Amino acid sequence: MTAFMTMVFISPGAAQAVEEAEYAVVLQDDPIEIRDYAAQIVAETRVEGDMKGAGNTAFGPLFGYIGGDNETQASIAMTAPVAQRESESEKIAMTAPVGQRAEGESWVVSFMMPANYSMETIPMPTDPRVSLREIPPQRMAVIRYSGRWTEKNYVKQLEALREWMSSNGLEAVGDPLWARYNAPFSLPFMRRNEILLPLAEDALPTDQ
Repeated sequence: MTAFMTMVFISPGAAQAVEEAEYAVVLQDDPIEIRDYAAQIVAETRVEGDMKGAGNTAFGPLFGYIGGDNETQASIAMTAPVAQRESESEKIAMTAPVGQRAEGESWVVSFMMPANYSMETIPMPTDPRVSLREIPPQRMAVIRYSGRWTEKNYVKQLEALREWMSSNGLEAVGDPLWARYNAPFSLPFMRRNEILLPLAEDALPTDQ
């Protein structure tokens, strides 16, 4: 099943204030890159419906979680006596990307969490529709393009990425991810869009 990833919509003035997924560029062949992504934690929710509507449906509970609909677990060094206090809600900074992948007839949509959290320190969701998951480091082949968010453009760019990979002796080990960085009102020619395909951990073009 094809998977999709959508980025948080970022206004031009706020782009520098939003934390993005951490990665290192291993190889560059414009407009294609091979990147190593660091491990990350995501908050995710499962929703029904079509691809276009899934992100809108999932936005409410996910945004609620980062806005304070969570339980902050206070960790106190071991002393005597042992004390416990009522948990408090915590606001979590907006990050990019927001992920979306197909699972059967439903979609799993996720928000990437800031890198300063671990699974031990991140506040637990209070909404049962939201869960937390840790994604291990991964290597990705990425193609970057501008233009409208249409299936036609997506398919064209995905084919170009697959052709480049084939000509360089590379094979995907998972489903494609679709990334969008800009707000819907952004002019198409100014938009940053990406498609990512996961690779084996040590995968590189055959001539490297």
